[in-house]
Amino acid sequence: MKILVTGGAGFIGSHIVDLFIENGHEVIVVDNLSTGKKKNVNKKATLYIKDIRSEGLNQIFKQENPDVVCHHAAQINVRDSIENPVFDADVNVKGSINLLECCKNNNVKKVIYASSGGAIYGEPKYLPCDEKHPIKPLSPYGASKYAVELMLNYYFTAHKIKYFILRYSNVYGPRQKGGEAGVVSIFIKQMLKDKKCFINGDGKQTRDFVFVKDVARANLLALSSNENCAVNIGMGKQTSILNLFTQIKELTKYKKKEEYKPEIKGEVKKIVLENSLAKEKINWEPSINLKTGLEKTVEWFK
Repeated sequence: MKILVTGGAGFIGSHIVDLFIENGHEVIVVDNLSTGKKKNVNKKATLYIKDIRSEGLNQIFKQENPDVVCHHAAQINVRDSIENPVFDADVNVKGSINLLECCKNNNVKKVIYASSGGAIYGEPKYLPCDEKHPIKPLSPYGASKYAVELMLNYYFTAHKIKYFILRYSNVYGPRQKGGEAGVVSIFIKQMLKDKKCFINGDGKQTRDFVFVKDVARANLLALSSNENCAVNIGMGKQTSILNLFTQIKELTKYKKKEEYKPEIKGEVKKIVLENSLAKEKINWEPSINLKTGLEKTVEWFK
């Protein structure tokens, strides 16, 4: 199968590319390298340095004629989306529509889409959040990710392009950069350099951390599904930021105490995803627990 992966030079996308190639698929990577890196791209993949908003994107589709698109290119920072919602919508919504138009024009059979279980549900009405939880995002980022889910449904209804939506919790692992979404990588980098570590808010906020290789496997399994649906991809376990800090502190033998900053507006207090639908639809469940995943990630950063 020939698969075009947007954002394939990035943290999550590059792991997906590796796994697709490992399983015998031909992979085309489209990435503008704004956050991705050339060195992340598998040598067996074909790389086009191109923005998903570009008019030239259609020419790549025409030339390569992919069967499936795995869409991971995005503006991913919640805080940046609050400060600049126009840019967030331009990349995440307009860019995705440009991509879907290319799919329509070039007879792409299916789109696998990276959405956000951590951002689209908003402050949870109940935990864990399943896929039927009300959609009430607290940030433009969450709203933009869900807007594309709605566009996918339209493109199936109007143009018969199948889709499979993966709503990620907090993904971590090797190749992750810092930034708002990467608290694990931020802590590890700071601790290994023996620098100060800051926690936003009181540290009691919880997240559902899932290892990147488990996420890549979900994308591989989604290839064989014939259903149009959205599933949560998470560990199904809550971990507080303080607990995370403590675990990484032990692994890195860090000696300093944590320091605190004000909490960030637009971020949920507690989140954990119900993941049983992923088991039902694509036979996916997480295989790497947080302790093991953190060990692997610390080793990579070292």
